[in-house]
Amino acid sequence: MTQCGPLAFRATNMLNAEPMKKKKKADMTIVIQRDAKKRRRLEKNIRKLEAKGRKLKPIEEIEGNRNMLKTLSMRVRKLEPLSFEESESRALLMKQWTRYKLQQHANEMNTIQTAMLSQQVALQELRNESEELYQQAILIDLEFIPFERQGPVNTPPISGYDVPDGEYVDTTKSFYVPLPEGYKFKLK
Repeated sequence: MTQCGPLAFRATNMLNAEPMKKKKKADMTIVIQRDAKKRRRLEKNIRKLEAKGRKLKPIEEIEGNRNMLKTLSMRVRKLEPLSFEESESRALLMKQWTRYKLQQHANEMNTIQTAMLSQQVALQELRNESEELYQQAILIDLEFIPFERQGPVNTPPISGYDVPDGEYVDTTKSFYVPLPEGYKFKLK
C-alpha cells in the first residue's frame, strides 16, 4: 500500500498465510460406492415418478389454512336482525348522504361553469383589444401536457383481407407435465 508521506510507501499488516494442503487421493472403491449410491437414489426417484406421476405444487390461496377451515363454524358471527327503527334510521341516513353528495356535485359543476364563463368573457375582451394577442392566448402549449400518438386511428379496410375468427391461446402456467406414453428414463 502506498502513501504520500516522506517514505512514499509503507508495509501492510502481516497476513500469516499457510501453505495449501495437498489434496488427498480418494480411494477408488469409495468413489465407486458413492456413484452407485447416487445412481440407486435416482433410480428410486424415477420409479416413484413413473408410478405416481409428479407431485403437484399446492396452491395456498385456493386451499387455505386447514386449521381455519376446521374452526370455521366457530368463527361465524351470528348477527341479530335489525330492528325496524334501526333500519329506518339507516335508510334516512343514506338518503341524507345522497342529498349531500348531489349538492356537492352541483356546487363543483357550478364552480367549473363559472370559471369557463369568465374565461370566455376574458378571451372575448382580449379579442376586442387585439386579434394577435387572442391567437397567441388560444394556442395549445404542447409542452404543458406531453401527448404522443402514432398513425391514423381509423384506416380504410384492406381489400382481400381474411379476418381471423379469433383463436384462443391458453397461457395458463402448468406445474405438471405428463410423460409421453411408453417414455422411459435412461441413466448415463
